[in-house]
Amino acid sequence: MTGCAQFSNTMSDGVTSLITPYRVEIVQGNVVTREQADLIKPGMSRTQVRDVLGSPMLADPFHAQRWDYVFTMRRQGTAPQQRTVVVEFDGDRVKTLTAPELPTEREFVASISRPSRSDKEPKLALTDEEKAALPAPAPRVASNADQPKGAARTYPPLEPL
Repeated sequence: MTGCAQFSNTMSDGVTSLITPYRVEIVQGNVVTREQADLIKPGMSRTQVRDVLGSPMLADPFHAQRWDYVFTMRRQGTAPQQRTVVVEFDGDRVKTLTAPELPTEREFVASISRPSRSDKEPKLALTDEEKAALPAPAPRVASNADQPKGAARTYPPLEPL
């Protein structure tokens, strides 16, 4: 029992506290940008709305006059995003569009882009000054080590001469 307790304390304070598990990025739903929402006007048909915003994430048969466009994204290292855009219809025509403050397309792309690691990127080429400062390569001496080893065989030609 003492050994197990010691192992448990070592693992909780040591290696496992440094290692974090991989978390899968979860992206679900419809991305609706400010530009897309601005295209939706009262009086548009359901087909026109579907052409602009895509198929709704939720089209409930019990609430046939309402389409919900839900977007969620959880990514390691960034804040989770969640937005819900609701389009309400009167018959077959748009009545209202309810949405939170939506990002523009550029803002959305910037929010999902990974941070640049330019400060950690390796240098791929030397400058002329750095090349000149390098030591000259040692002259290569030919040795028997470079020669193939083993029996040298000659084979007859494949076709008669």
